[in-house]
Amino acid sequence: MGTETVRALKGISFDVEAGEFVTIMGSSGSGKTTLLNTLGCLDRPTDGTYLLDGVNVGTLSRNELAKLRNLKIGFVFQAYNLLPRTSALENVELPLFYNTAFSSNQRKEKALQALEAVKLADRLDHTPNQLSGGQQQRVAIARALVNEPVMILADEATGNLDTRTSFEIMALMQELNQNQGKTIVFVTHEPDIASFSSRTIMLRDGKVIRDKPNDNKRFAKEVLASLPISDDY
Repeated sequence: MGTETVRALKGISFDVEAGEFVTIMGSSGSGKTTLLNTLGCLDRPTDGTYLLDGVNVGTLSRNELAKLRNLKIGFVFQAYNLLPRTSALENVELPLFYNTAFSSNQRKEKALQALEAVKLADRLDHTPNQLSGGQQQRVAIARALVNEPVMILADEATGNLDTRTSFEIMALMQELNQNQGKTIVFVTHEPDIASFSSRTIMLRDGKVIRDKPNDNKRFAKEVLASLPISDDY
């Protein structure tokens, strides 16, 4: 920034094992966004090494990086990032258009399977404006799943949702993690959302200040069942 060098991350080091559900927390300015962009292969680390599924990301060209991102990472964003005039099925198909291994029929079949996995197969022809916020986020999660990535990277994925819907999304994330073995890295600033993961990494001023298992891990389905039916969420 001008003549000043700002180090967003400082000597961060951690591993995420296959099948883990990890949350990353930290206040604004802690380095969450830079870490997220690095994990998602959107930014390159200026120092150190990042290995994604055994691949050293720092050695790749821009095109190789884009291919790795498409094949290895499923992104879920706070704002859903769905194409507005496109059906749920077509939105989920989108990452597969960059994968020449699949025919048109195979793309549709895989997209349908992904929508079934998030319990939204009955809304496949609906456009985003015909879906609730929670349903749109489920479409976004299906899109993240469709390429069978090694890691789902979620950026404040419950940030635009009410409490009940947030818990429904976390129940889905736990199901994908526990029943399908999906590796999930979930960035959030909400402690109650982090409590649904198996491990939390806390950032402050670009450093990891805490990295430990969640001893009091909660289960979103149980929390949902305890919410009153007539609440105003």
